[in-house]
Parts: sequence; structure tokens; C-alpha cells
Amino acid sequence: MAGMRSRQRMFAAVMRLLLKCLRLGRRRRFKLVRQAEQLWHYGHLCLRSLLYNSFTNGDVVLDSLFEPIYWLVDHVTRWFGVTYTPAWICWHLAYGHWNLIMIVFHYYMAITTSPGHPPQAKDDLTGVSICRKCIAPKPARTHHCSICNRCVLKMDHHCPWLNNCVGHYNHRYFFSFCLFMTMGCIYCSISGWEMFRDAYAAIERMKLLEKERLQVAANQTYYQTPPPTFSFRQRAFHKSVVYLWVLCSSVALALGALTVWHAALITRGETSIERHINKKERQRLQKKGKVFRNPYSYGSWDNWKVFLGVDMPRHWLTRVLLPSPHLPHGTGLSWDLPPCMTKQRALLLAI
Repeated sequence: MAGMRSRQRMFAAVMRLLLKCLRLGRRRRFKLVRQAEQLWHYGHLCLRSLLYNSFTNGDVVLDSLFEPIYWLVDHVTRWFGVTYTPAWICWHLAYGHWNLIMIVFHYYMAITTSPGHPPQAKDDLTGVSICRKCIAPKPARTHHCSICNRCVLKMDHHCPWLNNCVGHYNHRYFFSFCLFMTMGCIYCSISGWEMFRDAYAAIERMKLLEKERLQVAANQTYYQTPPPTFSFRQRAFHKSVVYLWVLCSSVALALGALTVWHAALITRGETSIERHINKKERQRLQKKGKVFRNPYSYGSWDNWKVFLGVDMPRHWLTRVLLPSPHLPHGTGLSWDLPPCMTKQRALLLAI
């Protein structure tokens, strides 16, 4: 009985201790909640006292909310509003975005698309030569790239700007990128001509006013250097416009010359490497009184159709004027007549 009573007393003591802890925890929790409410009310009161203004109303709040839009209209779209009509604005938005999409698409495809390589197994191809550097089959129009250290199908050149060879499968992407990039630079140069003139005139005016300010400062005594006539932000803006116009014009000239060069090669149905080979072969046959004919040229217009992959009239829109990942004609291992040329020759035979 004595042991049973001691256990009951111990149990009662534990229960009393547990209830006391619960009461303390509840009081502490209520105290924390009360302190948080007091801090919230105090902060709300401080905020209202700092922002209180007897002139504040709904109109002032709306003006404050629309202030970023006013700034945007003032500093960005004023160039369109002053210089261009609504029709020109629509033209710039449509053409500029289309040109940008074409540039980004063809540059990405030119970088990521493999130019094409011949198979390494000698049994896969018959009747082809062997490359002396990589000891692998070397089909017609294939050349060895010393940078990539392997043969490339219909190799044109190794482009450091792409970090890739330009060959059979990405030649069209490379040329299209050059073409649309040139068009974009010309577009920026023509559209920004007025801005360039205004910025250049402003810079010259800054130089003249700065020179006059220094002459006046030399004849007077100041306790401190007088502030500049134009702020750093104004000078940086005008110089950036001039730099942008000069950069776009320079790239348009340099890249435009490269684009014209490759366009002439495509018209003749040859690559940069084949031009040198064909030139030597033409001179060799000319000494013998013979005429050289490029076996891979189908005529100027047909060469462009084969290069761009235009098999039917609607392909000028879907494959030339819009981004298209279609593959070129052939595999680069053999050079049979493209489908469009086969149809034309079949029609000629029928006539």
C-alpha cells in the first residue's frame, strides 16, 4: 500500500508539472502574439506618418503609378513619334523583328549543324580517292580541314566566327547568316542616320562649349572648378549613338563584301576551295585549246535553286524568307542531279 501511494504521489506531481508547463507555454505564446500585434500597429502608424500628405488623393496615386509609362514615352518612343509616321513604325517593328529572327536562327544552325563527314570505313564507298592525311575515303568535293583534323563534305572553309567548318550541311546557314546580318547592319545604318547626325552635332557642340567654358574659367578666379555644361549621361548617350552607327556601317561594308564574294561562288556552282582548283584546271586546259566546264554547275539560276533547296515556287517563301531547317540536296557523298533539275531535263526530253 505504501508503494502504491508513493507511485500515485509521483504521478500527481508529474501531471502538475506538465500542466504548469502548458500554462507557461500558453502565456508565452500569447505574449509573443501580443508583441507582434503591437509592432505591426507601431510600424503601420510610422509608415502613415511618414507618407501622410493632405494633398494626396486618387489622382496623385494614379499619376504615380503611370509615371514609368510616361518616362518610357518620353525617353524611348519619342524617336519614333518625332521621326516616323505610324506606317513607318509598323514597318520598323515588322522588318526589324523578322531580320533579327533570321539572323539568330541561321547563326545558331550554322554553329550547331555538322558540315558532314565521309564514313571512315573504306568498304562503304567505292571508286573514291583516299585522303593522304586521315587515310579515309575522300569523295568528290571533299577536302581535309587541318583545324578539325578530318575530311569535310563539300568543304568551303573553316570559319573562326562559327568555330565550325562550313560544308555540305551548313553552307546554306552560313551564307544566310551573312546575308541577313548585312541586311540588318544596312537597315540600322540607314534608320539611324538622323540620330547619328544629331549625336555628332551634339558632340561637336559639347566640345565647343567646353572650350569656351575653359577660356572663361582661365580669366576668372573660382574657389572650385565650375560644373560641366553637359552631364556624363548626355555625353555617354551621344557617343554611344555615334559608335553604334560607325560599327554597323563598318560591319555592313566588311560582311557585305564577303557575302557578295560567296554569292558569286554560288552563282558559279563552286566553293572557295573549288575556285582555286577550277582556276588552275581552266588555265591548264586553255593551254591545250580546250574549254573547262564545271561538272557541278547547272546554270546561274539553277545553282541558286539547288543551293537554297527550292524545288517548287512556294519554297521561296517557306525555305528562303522564313526559318527552315530543311536538308540540302544529296548526301554529299555522290552528286546526282537534284529533283528540280531532273524534272526540267525530263520536260526537255519530252519536248
